Amino acid sequence: MKVTVVGAGLAGCEAAWQLACRGIDVALYEMKPKKMSPAHHSPDFAELVCSNSLRGDRLENAVGLLKEELRRCGSLILACAEATRVEAGGCLAVDRGGFAKMVTEKIRNHPNITVISEEVTEIPEAPVIIATGPLTSDALSEAIGHYFGDTGYLHFFDAAAPLVTAESVDSSLAWWQSRYDRGTPDYLNCALDKEQYEQFVRELTTAEEAEVHGFEDKNVFEGCMPVEVMARRGPDTLRYGPMKPVGLKDPRTGKEPYAVVQLRQDNAAKSVFNLVGFQTHLKFGEQKRVFSMIPALANAEFVRYGVMHQNTFLQSPKLLDRYYADRRNPLVAFAGQMTGVEGYVESTASGYLAAVAMAAKVQGRPLPDFPKETAIGALGLYISDAAIEYFQPMNVNFSIIAPLEKRVRKKSEKNLAISQRSLDIIDTLVESGI
Repeated sequence: MKVTVVGAGLAGCEAAWQLACRGIDVALYEMKPKKMSPAHHSPDFAELVCSNSLRGDRLENAVGLLKEELRRCGSLILACAEATRVEAGGCLAVDRGGFAKMVTEKIRNHPNITVISEEVTEIPEAPVIIATGPLTSDALSEAIGHYFGDTGYLHFFDAAAPLVTAESVDSSLAWWQSRYDRGTPDYLNCALDKEQYEQFVRELTTAEEAEVHGFEDKNVFEGCMPVEVMARRGPDTLRYGPMKPVGLKDPRTGKEPYAVVQLRQDNAAKSVFNLVGFQTHLKFGEQKRVFSMIPALANAEFVRYGVMHQNTFLQSPKLLDRYYADRRNPLVAFAGQMTGVEGYVESTASGYLAAVAMAAKVQGRPLPDFPKETAIGALGLYISDAAIEYFQPMNVNFSIIAPLEKRVRKKSEKNLAISQRSLDIIDTLVESGI
């Protein structure tokens, strides 16, 4: 039996790969390069739009646990990420172009996967996994709405941060350091004193925004908030958010600076840097004016300005089960950010679980049991929890994973114990041949 997968983002590629590796023929539909969404620029699959960082890689962090679970489960996305990894302190970051190219080559060269470069405008015949992301085309978005009776969608906005060239950053005003000196010094830090910070915040809060239809501050997803929206919440909000100086020391003064903007490399050559946490939807000219007020970026060359996108996701608790499948038809499944999981790693995990469950269904095998003690299972159980009244996109976190039976006071030790318990379960599942 052939399974159709729609969308070649991280979730769709992971789903196609897992199905193909289980001997199932896959028809993978991707509208690029014939038609591009507003956020995409490359014809390659698995294009990272918002940031090059796949976030923390330590088992004390829930996303670090989720990545390790996926590694042990044979994730294509994690394998390609490791192969194209660049330095980023305690985070897993990749050369975005190299990463997308590798995923594309792996998918196109698998004998069980046929790539079809067409836009899908209707729900394909089951079995199917739809993983078209938060920027699903208007036609397919409308078709999904009709499929669920026009009650299945919510909307929110997220934003991408600007990129600057490395050579345009004033190296005399910036220094390399990771917060608390964890790992290698992979972030370029740009300090502001009190006067510079206060002036920056004043200009940021009054800068002219680009027109985004339907945008209001309350529609912004908290995990990807535009920096100007954050600044409007109070004069010190940024100093406790993306501009926090804690754990850093300015070598020019030997002291903790008043505020800091961190830059992270966006490619393996370290020629382009991302302004960490500076998602924005200001007009391009305003971005240049305001962000150039950061002393080390006074002469910054912007190779990409920040952009704002409307994201669409399902009201999943009412519609989907723990395997991301339609409660009414288990051979119609969804994956990725459209299901309400937030983040690249979480999207990958949803594609993985939707695919291994679909493979079991079409091959007549028992469904795999990823319990709430695992990060993969906890995400699936979160998006399908019918008790949730006001559903919001969710990054993986320890609060959705089953707690330990024994109390552990120290948070890091507790998180490590949760992670070890989860990985023991994952190892057993892998040994059973999921």
